[in-house]
Amino acid sequence: MKYESQRVAWWFFATSMLLLTLQIVYGFIMGFAHMGIDGLHDWIPFHVARATHTNLLVVWLLCGFMGSAYYIIPEEVGRELYSVKLAWVQLVSLVVVGVTAIIGFHCQWWEGRKFLEIPRPLDWLVVVNVLLFIGNIGKTMWKSPRITTTSCVLFFGLLMAALLYLPGMIPTDHQTLDSYWRWWVVHLWVEGVWELIMGGILAYLLIKLTGVDREIIEKWLYVIVGLTFLSGILGTGHHYYYIGTPRYWLLIGGLFSALEPLAFLGMAIYAISMAKKGGRSHPNRNALSWTIGCSILSFVGAGFLGFAHTLPQVNMYTHGTLVTAMHGHMAFWGAYAMLVLAIISYALPQLTGRKLYDTPLATYAFWSSNIGMVAMTLAFAVAGVSQVVLERRVGMDFLTVQKELEVHFFGLILAATLFASGIIAYLVQFIRYGMPIGDVRATAAAPTDIANDATGAEAVS
Repeated sequence: MKYESQRVAWWFFATSMLLLTLQIVYGFIMGFAHMGIDGLHDWIPFHVARATHTNLLVVWLLCGFMGSAYYIIPEEVGRELYSVKLAWVQLVSLVVVGVTAIIGFHCQWWEGRKFLEIPRPLDWLVVVNVLLFIGNIGKTMWKSPRITTTSCVLFFGLLMAALLYLPGMIPTDHQTLDSYWRWWVVHLWVEGVWELIMGGILAYLLIKLTGVDREIIEKWLYVIVGLTFLSGILGTGHHYYYIGTPRYWLLIGGLFSALEPLAFLGMAIYAISMAKKGGRSHPNRNALSWTIGCSILSFVGAGFLGFAHTLPQVNMYTHGTLVTAMHGHMAFWGAYAMLVLAIISYALPQLTGRKLYDTPLATYAFWSSNIGMVAMTLAFAVAGVSQVVLERRVGMDFLTVQKELEVHFFGLILAATLFASGIIAYLVQFIRYGMPIGDVRATAAAPTDIANDATGAEAVS
């Protein structure tokens, strides 16, 4: 750890791990409910569990991204964070918003659009929170003696994530217009600017872990950013097929959705080629495994499985079915969840001074969670295809079909149990690392630091 202010990232990471744990709990509640075992219905109805599950996903990933930025930016730009106190205020306010939202879901004070269920007052608190974060990071970079491509891409991705939250707050009482603006948030986050965040964090990890020159890695980063903007922005059209928008969205959405896998394929090739090209044998092989695994599974989940059901001719049958859950689980896991777990795996030894990465527990956490997620995806795929055939081809009643699908969720629960055991192992490893080491004063960023970054070398606190 080079800079004292990087320690604040640990608290964001710890919060992320807590929220991830809660998300998995609510996932199990929904899985058992799909099996017909819904004993908690009086206290936690299915729609409440679903809203809580999906919103926890968004919040823990955002918290992880913010922690990643607070860890990466000081090292990239060569100075301490502008304000650690502001980072603390921002973390506390984010937790308050999250807790208030979850309590509101359970008390059924509010219900709304998927992923954007929280009421308008909490929306404004989210905006203020993210503006505090952007201001803190922006001020840090503004006063910096150097700016890197990696830090710029990461900052731009985070800035656009903040700005693209605003369209979801446009007031309208028209269903089509409401859906139109909602997808500006949901799609352009996860299939647009979050990919920039992903590219920035991947670039940082590859520079540190592989030993490849910064210049080579950041040239690849430009290519990926270009592919993301080309495909992701107009690819939003695949959400517009059947909500009442003009028919030309069938062509635009279908064409650019077909191009979206190229951005994720580029990330996979980018990470694997950099790992092979690098001559360094970094001791933290666990962090490298999460990094390479992220690039591969993001292509499988977000790229291949997304392409498989977003073309208009297929999507007319699969839209709103468990096929979407198949794609969504693997996409979020591969592209973003694994990314957060990768940066945490890299940062913890630096923050705590304890080198626990090469342990059987760390290996078990990686393999069991990934195998469990692949098995969950297959279970969702079988259930989703069965749903499409029975409900939308054969014409069976929705509730009758749900009854027929219960058996598939037994397999899903088994896969989820394996996945959860891997996450538990990861959490145990996180706890074993302990809290950040004491007062380690930052050393001034000398010209040699920049040279070291270029070759991938790093200082160990």
